[in-house]
Amino acid sequence: MVTLRDGADIKTLRVPAACLRPYTDRMVCRGWRSFAVGMAVVLALPLLAGCNSPDSEPQPTTGNAGPITVEINQSRDQYGKQAIQIQLTNTTDSPLTVTGALLRSTLFEGDITWEPTEGSLELPPRQPKSLPAALPTAACGTSSTDSSREAEARISYSEPGKELAEEYASASDPFGVLTRNASELCTATEATAVATIVLDPELEVAADGRTAVVRLVITPRTGGAAQSLTIESIDGTTLLAESPTAPWPRNVAVGMVKQELPLTIRPARCDPHAVAEDKVGTLLPLRITVGERQGVLKIAASNELRGKIYDFVTSACAGAG
Repeated sequence: MVTLRDGADIKTLRVPAACLRPYTDRMVCRGWRSFAVGMAVVLALPLLAGCNSPDSEPQPTTGNAGPITVEINQSRDQYGKQAIQIQLTNTTDSPLTVTGALLRSTLFEGDITWEPTEGSLELPPRQPKSLPAALPTAACGTSSTDSSREAEARISYSEPGKELAEEYASASDPFGVLTRNASELCTATEATAVATIVLDPELEVAADGRTAVVRLVITPRTGGAAQSLTIESIDGTTLLAESPTAPWPRNVAVGMVKQELPLTIRPARCDPHAVAEDKVGTLLPLRITVGERQGVLKIAASNELRGKIYDFVTSACAGAG
């Protein structure tokens, strides 16, 4: 017997006994086989028709099957501004006109979008272009796993002489930009609920000009979250390092009393471009534990303090030379 499925129904065809014997009438068996194959085709037709039904919902394609590949990146300048780059590469030999780009990731509550300021953007053949996009609120209840390193992209574009089209593709994230930023945003949200942590705008420069003291001010929130907050350690930056004679504090528990932590700083580098090319040198990374979350909390210097730090580093490096 041969069993064929017709949707939820099962059809059974009985094989002629002659076709089961070693020596048989080939014409009879050949005819029966043709009949069985024909029945299989007839029963499969409704299923195939259902796949092409106009009432069925179209499914976006996945992977970079279209003319544009998508990759996620982040510049140093964007690092402290909660923004990323959507890098589009035109894989064709003709220019493409891009009118919009959208990323969707489970790590964020909303879409990450880019819209051109002048209505459209030309994407040259075989060349990439990076489009800046602000990050929305992070979805802090989402687990950060390796599977989160891909986001779904939707690109609106047109080819020369053709109408506007949309490409659905997977956006690769080789450096884990989305995972890192979502984690840091969630860490900041939870830490802010416990205490306000800022850098005092004043800078105390030592008499010899080689070191200075900046103060980290920690103010607990009245009636804030009940979870604990501990500053495990403080990292240096591309511009600032701790003084060997005055190490920065470690394992500082945040209680209900305001604290000021003096941090003795020195220049981390003195090359000619240290200050001129600085992007994140005044963004102080705190490694913290808040509740059950471990992460990095970035504390940015105010514009006033940033200027004083730049002056200090310039003067200290000049004196060291």
